[in-house]
Amino acid sequence: MCGRYASSRSDAQLVEDYAVDAVVGPEVGPSWNVAPTQQVRAVVEREPRDDEAAGSPAAGGDGKDGAQRQLRTLRWGLVPSWAKDPSVGSRMINARVETVTEKPAYKRAAARRRCLVPADGYFEWERRPAPDGSGKEVKVPHFLHAADGGPVTFAGLYELWRDPAAPDGQDPWLWTVTVITTQARDEAGRIHDRSPVVLPADFQGDWLDPALTDLDLVRQVLDAVPPPQLATHEVGRAVGSPRVNGPQLVLPLDQLEQQG
Repeated sequence: MCGRYASSRSDAQLVEDYAVDAVVGPEVGPSWNVAPTQQVRAVVEREPRDDEAAGSPAAGGDGKDGAQRQLRTLRWGLVPSWAKDPSVGSRMINARVETVTEKPAYKRAAARRRCLVPADGYFEWERRPAPDGSGKEVKVPHFLHAADGGPVTFAGLYELWRDPAAPDGQDPWLWTVTVITTQARDEAGRIHDRSPVVLPADFQGDWLDPALTDLDLVRQVLDAVPPPQLATHEVGRAVGSPRVNGPQLVLPLDQLEQQG
């Protein structure tokens, strides 16, 4: 699964990295310990509506047939449009690639509401025998990232849920997102059996394309995504607490220990 990641790039950097046309909503700010139910930035491609006119213009892509590439804030944990309340989102932070075009909770979003989730990298915990010989296991955190320090782009889905209890004058729409995961390969496979679907740059346009609505074709795009080539290093255990944040969380353990 993908349960924690780092995202420290500014909106200005994300606009450049992803050829964004418009920025919608205030900047979230950097986080080196993004956790479920928190607000995150994601890139979507959609035709803007009147109530979205407040999105600030940004240099970038030219869109397709009226579609606009937007940088938006969403809550991590998908809430389907038919959900009775948003609490279900905390259990839907990931969608398995094997069933994402089939399960009712995800298939409508897979057909029409796909997005990119930018990250510096993500954390995963490796199970190891405890060093004291007790026979117990310990969980050792690792940070997986691009070797060149560039962005890591997760394939995501987003949904809009309307709050029936929203008071007049308040925006009733909750935007939420989930990260698609797959069987881990390459370096990630020795740490955990699942990993996010990481989209190379040449897959991102197809993934966002609002004209792509056939689920069989969506499946073909997902099946063609190559395994990510990520570097990894062990990090300190402080990342296990969502209350802890800061760039020290992504430092290699030996460097962190040297700094005290």
